[in-house]
Amino acid sequence: FNTKGTTHPITHHRSQVDIYERLPVPFGLVRFGVAPDHPEVKNVINTFTQTAKHSRCSFFGNVNVGKNVSIAELQQAYHAVVLSYGAEGNRSMGVPGEDLDGVYSAKDFVGWYNGLPSCRELSPDLSCETAVILGQGNVALDVARILLSPIDILKKTDITQPALEALAESQVRRVLIVGRRGPIQIACTIKELREMVNLPDTRPDMVASDFDGVKEALKDLPRPRKRLTELMLKTALEVPGEKEQERRNKASRTWGFRFFRSPVEVLADISRGRIAGIRLAVNRLEGSGEGAQAVLTGEVEDVSCGLVVSSIGYKSLPIDPSVPFDSHKAIVPNTMGRIQRAAGLYCSGWLKTGPTGVIATTMNNSFDTARSLVEDMESGKLDVSAIKPGSQSIGALLEKRGVKPVTFSDWEKIDNVETKRGESSGKPREKLLTVEEMLQVAWT
Repeated sequence: FNTKGTTHPITHHRSQVDIYERLPVPFGLVRFGVAPDHPEVKNVINTFTQTAKHSRCSFFGNVNVGKNVSIAELQQAYHAVVLSYGAEGNRSMGVPGEDLDGVYSAKDFVGWYNGLPSCRELSPDLSCETAVILGQGNVALDVARILLSPIDILKKTDITQPALEALAESQVRRVLIVGRRGPIQIACTIKELREMVNLPDTRPDMVASDFDGVKEALKDLPRPRKRLTELMLKTALEVPGEKEQERRNKASRTWGFRFFRSPVEVLADISRGRIAGIRLAVNRLEGSGEGAQAVLTGEVEDVSCGLVVSSIGYKSLPIDPSVPFDSHKAIVPNTMGRIQRAAGLYCSGWLKTGPTGVIATTMNNSFDTARSLVEDMESGKLDVSAIKPGSQSIGALLEKRGVKPVTFSDWEKIDNVETKRGESSGKPREKLLTVEEMLQVAWT
């Protein structure tokens, strides 16, 4: 949807834009990635809905591109094809024990509490006291916040009912958020940090020595980084005021950053066949600022925990042998969204850039792709003189293959059912959790 934002092809001449989506429901990352307690971020769905209802835009859900229909077939049917399927693969930690029970990727953990059908049966064991999250970006802080949030807050969100029930019974009382570099290199934004600092019934638990020299480095930092670091310093080192101290004293849960640490091994509890802890290498930094590199010191330390969530990044996966793919960078090689050596093929989002930045960053790079496409149409680089059949021929192919797409009006039936189910329990919506249930509602 972002690629059809400002200066999008749909406003150009008489273009018809068709959106193909693997799941029966639209909105991808906004539905399945944005934290349930961030409803303001999900408001972008209203803009997406306006786009989808444009007379020259059509949505075809329940169509798996690369499986139900090939890229080559799409290229035959359309003048241009834009790939925007994101980064659904996980970066591996590459350490012994990462396949033990009790170790989860952040992608799967987030998918579980957000209702992604493929993560429905994750059922994480939350019977431990300490959880360790590897990575210090916004997703890592989302996971920490969901693990520690009071249930009264979560039950007013669109978090799934199974996740809500599991979190209500959770024994997790301490969350450590681990990063290989220092406070000045942390990847989260100030908004997410502030939410952790102000999270009810929690108090911060930091290691003062992790912040040695940070105060002195403040003057050289760009303003956003400086504000973020100042908030960390205040939270970690300053004596709180009377009211804040009272709040912290009453807190039953703790959270904290652990800097200069890298995973070496997930430790097993042999008798239970699951994790008992994690061994962390102690690092030092070489260089300064954003470019500083973590270097092993040879020291290690063990942390007892019953849950590890790896939030060290995502990676895109190849969709079709005909599409160029850089397996080292895990992106489709492109110039401003134009896929290299593939006329008429474009890409946007994390498939184009790698998993970097926040939603606004992704929106802007998607607008760039849309501009590239429009420029190519106007310059003649993209030949649009020949008539192409578009969804007419793809629809016939799908019908022949026994694939029935979900239209946007079908999605609105799902939306209506989810919203009504949510109303009965005071939630914005209660998501349908299986593709089968979604299709049943869509086609009723």
